Order: sequence, then C-alpha cells, then structure tokens
Amino acid sequence: MNPVLTPTPSTSLIRREVAGLPLYDPGADPDEVAALSGSGRVIKLSNNENPFGVSPAVAEAVRKALADGVSRYPDPTGRRLAEAVGRSLDVPPDRVVLGNGSENILELLCQAVLDPGDLVVTQAPGFSLHETFPRVMGARVQKVPVTAEFEFDADAWCDALAAGPKLVFLANPCNPTGAMLDAGELARVVAALPESALLVLDEAYGEFARSRPGYPDGLEALRGLDRPWIVLRTFSKAYGLAGVRVGYGIASDPALVQALDRVRTPYNVNHPAQEAAIAALGDHAHLADTVRRTALEIARVADGLRNAGLRVVPSSTNFLFIDTGRPAGHVARELHRAGIIVKAWREPGYETYIRASLSTPGDNDVFVRCLSEICAKDKP
Repeated sequence: MNPVLTPTPSTSLIRREVAGLPLYDPGADPDEVAALSGSGRVIKLSNNENPFGVSPAVAEAVRKALADGVSRYPDPTGRRLAEAVGRSLDVPPDRVVLGNGSENILELLCQAVLDPGDLVVTQAPGFSLHETFPRVMGARVQKVPVTAEFEFDADAWCDALAAGPKLVFLANPCNPTGAMLDAGELARVVAALPESALLVLDEAYGEFARSRPGYPDGLEALRGLDRPWIVLRTFSKAYGLAGVRVGYGIASDPALVQALDRVRTPYNVNHPAQEAAIAALGDHAHLADTVRRTALEIARVADGLRNAGLRVVPSSTNFLFIDTGRPAGHVARELHRAGIIVKAWREPGYETYIRASLSTPGDNDVFVRCLSEICAKDKP
C-alpha cells in the first residue's frame, strides 16, 4: 500500500507531482517475515538478486578497498572503471557514464532531458522507475502493453512512437515479465523513433539473455547510429554486486555523458563499488558459470510451477512472472507465513501476478512446493 502524505505545515511545499507518486515497493521486510513465519531463515525472492555469490576476485577487491580506508572520497570520475568498461566493449571511456546502480542513471536522464509536459514512452507491465522518474519531472508517461502472450507488440510501439516522445525507456529483457524482444523488433523500434527522441535501452538483465537465440546486443545494434541513444547495464544482477550499487551506461556521444555529469552528485559511486566492478569485469568464467546455472534453475523452477497448473511467462532472466489466478497480495502474505518473500505485482491488469527471482536449488524447491500448495487449496 502507498500511504497518502500526512497533512502537516510542510505538505503545502511539496510539488503535486511528488505528492502523487507511489512509494517504491522493495518487497516485504525479511525481519518481519521471519517473525511472522517463526522461521530462523527467510527465502528472499523479491529483488532479483544473484544467489550464487560474487567472484572471488570481487571479494578480494572489496577487501583491499576497505583496507585502504574509507575516510577519503572516491574518484568522482570513476576513471579506472570507465576505462575498464570501455576496453571490454570497445568504446571510448568518454562515452561511459557511471551510476549508483543503473536506476541512478535513469534518474539522471530524466533530470537532464525532461521538461514538464514532455512525453515518455515505456512498456506495461514494466519497471516502476521507468514511470516514476519522468513523473517527478512533470512529464507524461504512455505505457505500451504487451500482447496477451507477453510478447513485444511492435505495432503498438510504432503507434506510440508516432506521438513524438522525447524519451523512450525500452527494457530488454523486460522486468517484470522476463520476456525479450528480438533483433528485428528492436530494429523496428529504432526505425520508428522520432529524430528528436532519446532511446534508453535498459539491459539490466542482458547478461542472462545474451546466449538466447535472437537476442540482440543493444550496443552493437545501435553503435554508429547518428541519433541520440544510451544503453544501460548493471553489476547488480548477473555479477552479484547489488549491495554495493554500481551501474553504467554507454552513450551515443560524449555530450550526453557530460550533461549527465552536470546533474549527478560528484561521488555517486563509492570506492569499493568501483574496485568490485573492475574485478567483476575481468572474471569471465565466473559470469559464464552464473549465467549457466541460472538458465538451468529457471527452466527447472518454471517447469515445476507449470506442472502445478500455474501460468509462467517464459523468462530469459533470473526471475519468473507467475499468474497465481487470485489476488497477488493474498498469495504473497500466505508465502510470508512460510518464510518466503516474493513481489506481488500491483500494476493495473496484472494484480494476480507475482514476480519471484531465483535462490539456491533447495530454496527454490521449497518455493515451488509452498506456492503450489497455496494455489491448490485456495482456488478462486
């Protein structure tokens, strides 16, 4: 639930765009779920985190960074990390922007680009911050629905883009569905974009999808286009660095990075995060193993849920979008009693869906069993 602002003398100062925003939903508090379930251990499946741990090289890099001391500010430019990203992707470092997670870059883009009344186009169901950050700036948001099979609706996207948006948020793969659009569909979007629009291709889960047939590498698809674009990626998901918060973007030109640098806080990526990300980029074997294990486990969990009669959207990520056939909030509360946290989706039209990310195989087995039992005994 999103409580309304309590009337106080300060509420009259709050911009109406802000007062009407929903609170971000991170999922239930683990301590509260532990108390409710009476379990000493909670299975947390609400935030799409990596259950397989970080690379040993990352752990060592963080240890050294902390040993060096945390009393001094980090490099405000993130030069070494930007250079490492640039080398890994064959782009100049002056086209790399760093953020406190890639969602921080989403916020910077809205601050740097949007004026009140501007139009933003994104997808439904979608990542809530693709809507929230534009609304903070007073922009209008049009959400393009997926098809009944949760596939990308290229025709609907082309119609929406004809309205002349200034900013376009396109997630591939999509959060929360886990579905992806293929190279041809991405090409159609690019061809339909107004020349004045900035395309933001959010590839937060791209590492999981890169080996899937038809998945386009957004950077390669956009590289060389003479129009504004930015590809966003993160170290929070496949690399397992959610706790230190570091993401990055590759921009079409240095001027866009310079604009974002003007609105970001000067030390927005801390020193341990920068060092951890550099180490993570260098450990290709650990990333490949994480992606392999994730794909196997996602397929296994999805099969188990489908065998229990639940509809599960095919996923190319580390999470599943599941139609429970009943109010998702109720299902989530029942799972809390079993010590399991998922995210109940509240977007209009999808109120029976939950999003659940992976944990370890044993935890996933518990989740499949508990969700199956809840839905079997509580048929609508």
